[in-house]
Amino acid sequence: MTAIITARGLVKRYGERIVVRGVDIEIPARCCFGVLGPNGAGKTTTLRMLLGQSPMDDGALDVFGLPIRTHGRDIRARTGVVPQTDNLDPDFTVVENLRIYARYFGIGGKTLAERIPALLEFAGLTDRADAGINTLSGGMKRRLIIARALVNDPELVVLDEPTTGLDPQARHMIWGRLRALRAAGKTLLLTTHYMEEAERLCDELVVMDDGRILERGTPAALIRRHVEPEVLELQGEADKARATLAPLPNGRFEAVADTYYYYTHDARAAIKQLEGQAAISFLHRPANLEDVFLKLTGRDLRD
Repeated sequence: MTAIITARGLVKRYGERIVVRGVDIEIPARCCFGVLGPNGAGKTTTLRMLLGQSPMDDGALDVFGLPIRTHGRDIRARTGVVPQTDNLDPDFTVVENLRIYARYFGIGGKTLAERIPALLEFAGLTDRADAGINTLSGGMKRRLIIARALVNDPELVVLDEPTTGLDPQARHMIWGRLRALRAAGKTLLLTTHYMEEAERLCDELVVMDDGRILERGTPAALIRRHVEPEVLELQGEADKARATLAPLPNGRFEAVADTYYYYTHDARAAIKQLEGQAAISFLHRPANLEDVFLKLTGRDLRD
């Protein structure tokens, strides 16, 4: 599959601090590609370099087959950006925000007149076209920002934590909109702290930490590669739980605060041992991308 982004040896420094350390990345066209990592991992800095918003200190970067150093304007004209924070203009209505943003790309006249109704329908905001920004819910604002990112009909859409702070209903609606974009042939580049979001949307992803890429693969492949398929989350008398399960073969414990995680290839024996022990409560679930993320990047709190 043709790569829409190719980066080799990307480096970014802020003074003495190196925040991106020789990142190599190749992103195929017509997919949803995720970049995951804890706070300070270098995700947003990497995105800013990919968008030409922050110059790289070393390495090579091509987008659409064009070098970012010499073709930044051309690349941005073919790219849509959904930032982390809402930056809609509160002095204008929903439709005016779209019209004004379109001017940055030189879009107007018949093209814009035909495009705006489709964008409003895509965002589910047709009946709010003349509403003020401050009257919109958080979910409506995020959908409008996504619609605004599409005003130039981009080939690449970069989404930096697009559903942060939204309730589950709004998040699921936006997921549906993003899947529709992918089905329409757009390439999506996504960062998120929601592991369920990455697992549901991403065809492939990388996990970053300390400015480096630790792993790459599909969500399912990473889960198979790094963690056992079944997990018990244990609460209660931790020492008793560990003593109860320690004799069982092929199990692995991790402790986080007041919770033990027991990873295993077959949880039936462990469940049988725990049933009837009132001092220990447990949840049995399949392993997920969050387990992989925490195993690769650690469980320590990041600021």
